[in-house]
Amino acid sequence: MFKKHSVTKKLYDLYFFMEKTNFIDYIKIFCRSGHGGAGSKHFMRNKLTAFGGPDGGDGGRGGHIILKGNKNLWTLLHLRYYKNVLAENGENGSKNNSTGRDGKDIIIEVPLGTIAKKEETQTTEAEILEDKQEIILLKGGRGGLGNSNFATPTNQAPQYAQPGEPGEEGWKILELKVLADVGLVGFPNAGKSTLLSVITAAKPKIANYAFTTLIPQLGMVAYRANKSFCIADLPGIIEGAAEGKGLGFRFLRHIERNPVLLFVIPADSNNHRKEFEILKNELREYNPELLDKKFVIAISKSDMLDDELKQAIAKELPDNIPHIFISSIANTGLVQLKDILWNVLNENEMIKK
Repeated sequence: MFKKHSVTKKLYDLYFFMEKTNFIDYIKIFCRSGHGGAGSKHFMRNKLTAFGGPDGGDGGRGGHIILKGNKNLWTLLHLRYYKNVLAENGENGSKNNSTGRDGKDIIIEVPLGTIAKKEETQTTEAEILEDKQEIILLKGGRGGLGNSNFATPTNQAPQYAQPGEPGEEGWKILELKVLADVGLVGFPNAGKSTLLSVITAAKPKIANYAFTTLIPQLGMVAYRANKSFCIADLPGIIEGAAEGKGLGFRFLRHIERNPVLLFVIPADSNNHRKEFEILKNELREYNPELLDKKFVIAISKSDMLDDELKQAIAKELPDNIPHIFISSIANTGLVQLKDILWNVLNENEMIKK
C-alpha cells in the first residue's frame, strides 16, 4: 500500500515538474496583421493654385507578422505569456502625393524545427528549419491608392480613393519538433539517458524510475576525423502512447524530425522482439510515415550477458535491421555503435560514391 502511494506521488511530482519546466514546445497564440492605410482624397491648394489637380497619396501597408529562425533558442518559453500578437496598421496617405508609413512588422523568433499551424484546420502554414530564415505568417493589408492614381483625361478631378485592405487574423499553433540526426526510442528505464551521457557531453537526469526524462535532451556525438552528429534522448514510450497515454503526443511529435531512430532495448527485457514490435506499433499508430525512417537496435545493459545469451537474443531480432550489444556502464560496444549510426546516416552519400 505504501509502495503504491510512493509511486503515485513520484509520478505526480514528475508531471508537476513537466508543467513548470522551462522547456515549452507547444504554444497557441492569437495573431492579427496590420490594416492597410487608406488612400488620400486630396486636391492641391495653395496661394498660387486655387483649383489644382488630385494629389492624394497612397496608404501604407499594414504590418506583417513574421516567423524568424534563431539557432540560439531551444524552446518556446519566451512566447508562453505572449498570447496576442497584433501588428501595427499602415498610416493613411496624405496631400502632396505623400505615401503613408508602413505598419511596423512584428518578428517572432522561434527555435529551429518550429512549425506553425492554423488552429481550425490543423494545416501547417510555415516551417522554420534554418537560422535567420524568415516566413511571413500573416500578411499586412495593402494600403489603398490615393485619388491621384485615378486621374484620367476625362476625369481630371476624381472624388474617391481606395480604403486600405484589412489585415489577417486567427489563432495559430506553434509547435517545436526537435531537430536531431538520431532519436533514441525505448521504454522508460531502457538506458537511453545513460547512453546519451556517455557518448556526448549532455547531462540528462538519470534515475531508476519511469519517466526520468521529461523533456528532449540533445547532445553532440564526437566522431572520427573531427566529424559529429546530433542525438536526442526523448521521453520514454509506453504502450498506448499514440493514444495520448503517458507522455503521449508530447514525445511522439519530436520523433518526426529524426532521420534515424535508435531503438534501445534493455538486455533484461522479457521479450526483446516483442518490445521492439510494441515500440514500432506506437510509431505506426501515431504516424505511419515514421516507419519509413532508418532503424538501428541497441541492446543496452549487455554487460550482464554472456556470448550464448547474446546469440539467443540476436536470433529474436529482425534480420534487416542492424543491431549491436552495448553497455554504457562498462563502456563496451559504443565505438561500434557510433560507426553504425554514422554509416546509416550517410548511407545515401556512400551509395552515390
